[in-house]
Formats: sequence, structure tokens, C-alpha cells
Amino acid sequence: MKTITNKFIALGKAVVQTETEAVQALIERIDEQFAKACELLIQVEGRIVVTGMGKSGHIGGKIAATLASTGSPSFFVHPGEASHGDMGMITKKDAVIAISNSGETNEILTILPLIKRLGVPLISLTSNPKSTLALCADISLDISVKKEACALGLAPTSSTTVTLVMGDALAIALLDAKGFSAEDFALSHPGGSLGRRLLLKIDDILHTGNAIPIVQQTATVKEALIEMTRCNLGITAIVDSAQKQIGLFTDGDLRRALDLDINISKTPITQVMTPRGKVINKGLLAAEALRIMESNKINALLVVDEDRKLVGALNMHDLLRAGVM
Repeated sequence: MKTITNKFIALGKAVVQTETEAVQALIERIDEQFAKACELLIQVEGRIVVTGMGKSGHIGGKIAATLASTGSPSFFVHPGEASHGDMGMITKKDAVIAISNSGETNEILTILPLIKRLGVPLISLTSNPKSTLALCADISLDISVKKEACALGLAPTSSTTVTLVMGDALAIALLDAKGFSAEDFALSHPGGSLGRRLLLKIDDILHTGNAIPIVQQTATVKEALIEMTRCNLGITAIVDSAQKQIGLFTDGDLRRALDLDINISKTPITQVMTPRGKVINKGLLAAEALRIMESNKINALLVVDEDRKLVGALNMHDLLRAGVM
């Protein structure tokens, strides 16, 4: 049994090593041709259409999805379906990325005359620079590998990995050239935790009105403690007569106050509060609130406007419920 286990481990490591070497060799092919492909794609007024058969098609679908989510509108077209009506999905304003390891895939060759007739720019990803596909393309990118990771040298393994990496390289190069931001990325991922983390603002989750823990600067420690307990946020704001936040009182401040053996019924809150303290301005992202809490090792924040007037409060649990963490 141990012999079989060791064999599996050895085979797994061999596959990883072979594919790693294949990707490493790809670095030398990120050259002027690659730059020309990026320049062509960034000028596309329409969309980037990716096509490929079999395993190349599966990789093509992922490349199209990556392009689309990083600021380059894209979709995948099956070459077999394209010759039966789906060519209508491609317009003169688009560009085509055709993937074929051999460069001689029949389904792709069938639609090449139609692509050329539309005058659509064509980029090929192929292992054979002398293939029909490579010669017909405006730009051909080399995705050749010395060997597949498959022991038989037949199953697409290293070649599909290299193709995927080349597609990622194109997508990220275009992302940078277009100045695609984290907020842009979140706009195309609104349903996931990433979208919530990048787009959600504190205004959407903060506690307002009567749910804000607040006492006047004339209050005692006992009154501040009662207010903090009422709202259960682990914090109380201290404000002046103009409702401007001048300090805060937290669980940590309470522990330090009790160590002083004070009379909580008579001691003014201003004697034990944290003057001003960490706050956040309204309108900012919830992710910024999380950053402030984590960097300062605190669990709650007061939210103020530009005049430091109190408008709300939130704590780590609010961020957790909102999916920001």
C-alpha cells in the first residue's frame, strides 16, 4: 500500500514539475508580438470573441470570462455552433481570439473565411507557427510546450495550462492599460463577498437615531455605562451641547476606570473617556471601517460628518453580518 502511495505522490509531483517548466518557458514569449496583441485588443470597439474546440474550448471559456470580469467585454463562441448560425454573434467591431494547439482544427478553419470577410482582427493561440490558423491570423502567439504532463504525451495538460496563462497575461495587461480599478472589478461581481467588501458603504449598515449610544459631556460614568449597555455596541459617544463628538467611552475605558477605584455614580465621564478617539466619516466604504478597526485593534467605530457631528455607530459584528469580513 505504501508503494502505491509513494507512486501517486511521485506522479503528482512530476506533473506539477512538467507544467511548471512549461509555464516558465512561456516567459520568453511575452514579447513584441504579445504587446501587439494587447495594442490590438485595447482598440477594439466591440467585444473580444474567444473560440476553440474541445479542451481548448474549455480554456477559451475561462479566458473570455476573465477578460469580461477585468474590463474587456468578451464572450465565448463554440466554433461548431458558429458555422451553424452563431457567426451572427460576431460583428465588424469585434476581435477574435482563436485557440487551437495544432492550428488545424477543422471547426475553426471552417469559420476562418467568414472572420476574414468581416474584416475582424484575428489573434491565434497555437503551437504551430506554420499552421493554417497561425498564417491567417493578424497576430499569432506561441503556446507550444516541450511535452505534455500526461505519461502518454496525448492528453492536453501542459498545453492547456500554458494557454490559460497566456490568456491571463493578456487580460491583466489590458486591465492595467485601461486603468481598471478595484471598484470597477466589484461592479462586475456585485453578488459575491468581494463586491460587498468593495462597494458597501458604512451608511448602509450603521446604527442611527435612537440606536446610537450617546451621552452629553455632563454625564457620569454610570450614565455612560447604562447607555453603552442599552445599545450593546461596546461603545458610547460623548458629545458637547452642539452635538459634536468630543470623545468616546469603550469597554476598555471601563476596565481602566474600574482599576482606578472610582465612584461611577459621581465621576464625570470626561475624566475617563478617550478624548476624540478613532472615528470614521460617513460616505466611506465599509472596507475602510474594517481596516481602521483591524489596524487599531478596536471593535467599534463612531460615524461623524465633516463637522464631527455624530451621525451613527457600528461595530465588528455589523461588518460580519454584512459580509465585509
